[in-house]
Amino acid sequence: MSTATQIVAIDGPAGAGKSTVARRAAQALGIAFLDTGAMYRAATWYAMHKGVNLDDPEALAACTRAMPLTFSEASGGMRVFVDGEDISEAIRTPEVTRQIYRLDEIPEVRDHLVALQREVGEAAPHVAEGRDIGTVVFPQAACKIYMDAAPEERARRRAEELRAKGQEVDEAALAEEIRQRDTRAMNREHAPLRRADDAILLDTTHLDLDAVVEKVVALAKERLC
Repeated sequence: MSTATQIVAIDGPAGAGKSTVARRAAQALGIAFLDTGAMYRAATWYAMHKGVNLDDPEALAACTRAMPLTFSEASGGMRVFVDGEDISEAIRTPEVTRQIYRLDEIPEVRDHLVALQREVGEAAPHVAEGRDIGTVVFPQAACKIYMDAAPEERARRRAEELRAKGQEVDEAALAEEIRQRDTRAMNREHAPLRRADDAILLDTTHLDLDAVVEKVVALAKERLC
């Protein structure tokens, strides 16, 4: 079995808890964590940082291809660097979140980042999370999971996460933002968000974090060689 198939692919909509669960599951399994969403966040941050016109797809694609993006493993998960600067926290701001769709809907941006993701996945087993991991990036992944939760629960979790970072949150506005992100992701022409035919549906609405991680780890152990 190739290294690329030794992937736990976790897909799902915004706010489903994919990043936190994937990070903890990777630690429990003793393999690496790949946060593909961080790549799109980094590309968005870089375009904003460089003052690129966010309404210009060609300029955004060129900016993404030129981005000097690197990663490193840390105890808290994957750290993201652009041109040597640690932007792991900067890419999580609401300002970046609101603009991600401008890049993740551009085929040339997605193609470039998917190639990077596959390069990382070919190097070693990973728990990878995103919105097209099991359908596009690693369609031969040994373990595919589609995480979901009720929209209001996803909004509550994201609001709690932001408040923990000291940010003020309008939960109603956040819920609407998540709804819009879901709609855009599911209806975009290139690599839309969908559950892979062989992905296991994991509804986390009524599960706490520990229970979700336990389920993911158990599924991974069943399917990884």
